[in-house]
Amino acid sequence: MSKKYLSMDGNTAAAHVAYAFSEVASIYPITPSSPMAENAETWAAQGKKNIFGSAVNVVEMQSEAGAAGAVHGALQGGALATTFTASQGLLLMIPNLYKIQGELLPGVFHVAARALATRSLNIFGDHQDVYACRQIGAPMICSHSVQEVMDLGGIAHLTAIKASVPVIHFFDGFRTSHEIQKVEVMDYDVLESLLDKEALKKFKENALNPHTNPIERGGAENDDIYFQGREAQNQHYEAVVEVVADYMKKISEITGREYAPFTYYGASDATRVIIAMGSVTETVKETIDELTKRGEKVGLVKVHLYRPFSPKYLLDVLPETVEKVAVLDRTKEMGATGEPLYLDVVSVLKDKDIKMIGGRYGMGSKDTTPRQIKAVYDHLNEEDPFTSFTIGIIDDVTHLSLKEDPEFTVEADYTACLFYGLGSDGTVSANKSSIKIIGDHTDLYSQAYFAYDSKKAGGATRSNLRFGHTPIRATYYVNNADFVSCSLDNYCLKYDMLKNLKKGGTFLLNTEFNEEEIVDYLPNKLKKQLADKEAKFYIINANKIANEIGMGRRTNTILQSAFFALNPQILPIDKAVEYMKSMAKKTYGKKGDAVVELNYKAIDAGKDAIVEVKVDSTWSNLTVNETRQRTGDDHFDNFVSIINSLDGYDLPVSAFMDKLDGSMQSGVAIKEKRGIAIEVPKWNKENCIQCNNCVMVCPHATIRAFLLDEDEMKALPQDISNDVLKPMGKNVDGLVYRIQVSPDNCVGCGLCVTECPGMRGNKALTMVPVKEELENAELADYMYSHVAYKADRYPTTTVKGVGFMRPYFEVSGACGGCGETPYYRLASQLFGKDMRIANATGCSSIYTGSTPSTPCTVDENGQGPAWANSLFEDNAEYGFGMKLAENYKTKYILETIEAHKDNCETELQEVLNKYVEVKGQREEERALYDQLITLVEASQCEGIKALLDMKGDLVTKSQWIVGGDGWAYDIGYGGVDHVLANDQNINILVLDTEVYSNTGGQSSKSSQAGSIAKFTASGKAVAKKDLAQIAMAYGHVYVAQVAMGANPMQTIKAFKEAESYDGPSLIIAYSPCMEHGIKGGLANHQQQQKRAIECGYFNLLRYDPRLEEAGKNPLQVDSKEPDFTKFKDFLLSENRFAQLSKINPDHAADLMDKCEADAKKRRARLDRMTKE
Repeated sequence: MSKKYLSMDGNTAAAHVAYAFSEVASIYPITPSSPMAENAETWAAQGKKNIFGSAVNVVEMQSEAGAAGAVHGALQGGALATTFTASQGLLLMIPNLYKIQGELLPGVFHVAARALATRSLNIFGDHQDVYACRQIGAPMICSHSVQEVMDLGGIAHLTAIKASVPVIHFFDGFRTSHEIQKVEVMDYDVLESLLDKEALKKFKENALNPHTNPIERGGAENDDIYFQGREAQNQHYEAVVEVVADYMKKISEITGREYAPFTYYGASDATRVIIAMGSVTETVKETIDELTKRGEKVGLVKVHLYRPFSPKYLLDVLPETVEKVAVLDRTKEMGATGEPLYLDVVSVLKDKDIKMIGGRYGMGSKDTTPRQIKAVYDHLNEEDPFTSFTIGIIDDVTHLSLKEDPEFTVEADYTACLFYGLGSDGTVSANKSSIKIIGDHTDLYSQAYFAYDSKKAGGATRSNLRFGHTPIRATYYVNNADFVSCSLDNYCLKYDMLKNLKKGGTFLLNTEFNEEEIVDYLPNKLKKQLADKEAKFYIINANKIANEIGMGRRTNTILQSAFFALNPQILPIDKAVEYMKSMAKKTYGKKGDAVVELNYKAIDAGKDAIVEVKVDSTWSNLTVNETRQRTGDDHFDNFVSIINSLDGYDLPVSAFMDKLDGSMQSGVAIKEKRGIAIEVPKWNKENCIQCNNCVMVCPHATIRAFLLDEDEMKALPQDISNDVLKPMGKNVDGLVYRIQVSPDNCVGCGLCVTECPGMRGNKALTMVPVKEELENAELADYMYSHVAYKADRYPTTTVKGVGFMRPYFEVSGACGGCGETPYYRLASQLFGKDMRIANATGCSSIYTGSTPSTPCTVDENGQGPAWANSLFEDNAEYGFGMKLAENYKTKYILETIEAHKDNCETELQEVLNKYVEVKGQREEERALYDQLITLVEASQCEGIKALLDMKGDLVTKSQWIVGGDGWAYDIGYGGVDHVLANDQNINILVLDTEVYSNTGGQSSKSSQAGSIAKFTASGKAVAKKDLAQIAMAYGHVYVAQVAMGANPMQTIKAFKEAESYDGPSLIIAYSPCMEHGIKGGLANHQQQQKRAIECGYFNLLRYDPRLEEAGKNPLQVDSKEPDFTKFKDFLLSENRFAQLSKINPDHAADLMDKCEADAKKRRARLDRMTKE
């Protein structure tokens, strides 16, 4: 049988083998494991057959706990079942894993091992999650590379079936799950030939079945017998090691690749050995090869079978010459004498004359390089090396980190490329395409790995690509690149773009400057690097090409074509063009022929638009000044700016000593000056009607309306007296009106321009090149922080009035044109200085709380939102607990007043009585605050002074619980329901995008029938959950559905009513998302909201229990009678529905009809309620 090679990532490899052996897959999205489930669901939708000749039954569950429960049930029902997970998701599965293990069921759990949320969230790779499962008793198999995932993933299933045990198969999240490699694909016939059919038959016969096996399982045992029952399984599990070893031997024979529970690499007479598991072993092997050339006797033991841990197989491979062993663990166990793998090794080698030490590396995907591995071997060379060391960080506090040899390098026989992209500009997608083209159409081995910052879109991405004639083992970032490309010229000012370019390398820059202008624009540091490295320098104006073609900001295909043109040694350009066009058709075909044609034009244009810029050798003599501008703010200069320059790796442990609990300083985001916009809005006062609609819709609060008095005008850093308007209306004498854009904070989404009504057909805002407006950056900074927000001149029930209010949520890391953040910003304007927020993990937690970027800010009094994130699943309970804490403090305050007020002075008694009367009424409490504190401080009553210790609790807080639909409708629904069922004054804001936006656009219970999303590749078959109806059924819950673009006044009113209601409130905010694929992009999202309401896709409503108490109908439907004739046109304006006819043509019409029928039912229910 001929071997088949394809380029794929670890998730795809795992899904390939999992699909082969599975009959049922219960899934739930969590980064970075979601693509495994997405692949399985897509293949099932396409009818792909497993080795048993049938499509897998793939079902999305409401949580990871639910997915594990469904696996458990499917196994008891006699179907081979699997699931895919990571991090906290795996921890939620632990209770079921114990059950599945105890019942000897052959389920397989594929884990993209990931860091756990502790003092902060981290979505990247380490082994904290899988180590938390080590005492379950389930066998644990570790794959160290994409190829090993393909090879060992099948062994996990084969072992589970033959040994009748559940197996956890894990590999490094992101580094292996998302790394693309050219691998040999395991044929399903080969996998099927290895299956123990008798064991499978026995499993099927043992299934719960009232007709053939009517038994009971899962009963209760008392103290007299439980212990014995656990011990009775010993021999069953001891047999697992040999089963795994036998399958590994068979796979080795089939593939020619060596597998065993432990394998050895290195000198046969090694004296120093590292023991490790995971992707780091590839880097260790690369380091060993280099050290061996230098005569050093070093080696590596790779751990493939972590549980059961086999002393026999470890001792079999460990050279007898070994004197010292270092065990590397990708985790940290606070309070332990060592990390888990180290302790296992110590237990095996304790009687050997071997010095053993343990160390930690790579937590949260911290890059691990050959220099760090050499540091471990060097440490072992010391006479008495210490244990519990760390590598990859600078520990200047406990001094456990090992020093690296800066001169050490390993020889590489591959071409390395590094691409800097702007998040959502398509750079990553283009490079995934390139790696597959090269891997699948040449004899070269290929590798791709992608690094991201924490911005949802518009952040920096780095694509690390390698191509070579031998397998590539470098599981670390490219640090000696032959080719560097940058898609945004502003990055040259922010990042050390060329520090990783090798001598004689090539640099390609996308810029709107020509070859003369670019020389003046570039900083001296970069020009000096070009000269010192004797580099070749090319520019291309991909922005102009993309704009002329009609591709907006997506320059990816243009730059991809330029890359191939500059690297003909990889692939001849004519062949590259052919393969790029083929890939474009495959990738974009679902979006229509027009999109494919645009990409064809981009490919043709990119290869011919490159311009070489001569590198002047005299640039080597240029003076280099510090590129990082200092602000005088220690936190910003010595922490924030370092991280934002992509130099966070250099921060020592001491930089975190004042951040031990993960607390973040507010108000940082606006200081970062992301400067990613190509165009920004320019205000033309002649066409302005002073509606402030632009302020209302801005997702990033980077366009604001101001009323300035004479003194404020004089204090401005520049004279704008000719660029202001006389404000309309009353109570504004002596003031002038101004719209001010922050050009270096704006992301250039264009939403404000789209929504500007203008005057007589002429808009007051137009998009202009950012260079034209940067001169106003200092003015914007000054106005945003020094000009008073005069919110008392117009009613704050109107768009205009709200527009003058201070936003306490600004310049978040959200996507340009985000549909969620206008609501978040609005809530902050209305209630920001009093808000305490529990935010569910998801898009909103990432754009609101990614270190160091904090969009929540404070006012001149130091007050602003107090924000925190716990987990995904527990957010409602988390916020509920915050309210319980406040309730206790309130009770304590009132008890203190009651106990001591009679002993207070008369004036203080009066104030205390007033305070008790208005308790819970925030503005009245605030009005009394200063007088109350002054009188308490002066009082002779010592008992009442206890109030001084509770100053921060004297004014009632506005408690908010915020999250997306994946949380509220699915994993966190139980908590949401519990909070609503209890009569606490809590506000829940659901930012409803109808998909799991943060994990890549998977379907949720909020998704509409007929919509295409990940996990519903052929269109969702069931209706959207009607969360509003469920909440209204309680009767005591304030409920609102809002869509800002359809009726902003209703949105404002709903927020104010919800917050004022003394009880639980729920606001469901319809939030268009980039995952919807709206025609024209998110610049049209407010218009899309309007269309959604007009056609009945979504309804505006307010349900206020206070009206029922007044004898009125509590439900008010605020949207007009829908025009359902517009319904299908609305659906077809979004790609998530428009794709349906191409992907599922047989059922497309039926699913769209169902979506419309569901909408009509929802409206009919509301209409009936309004008539009751």
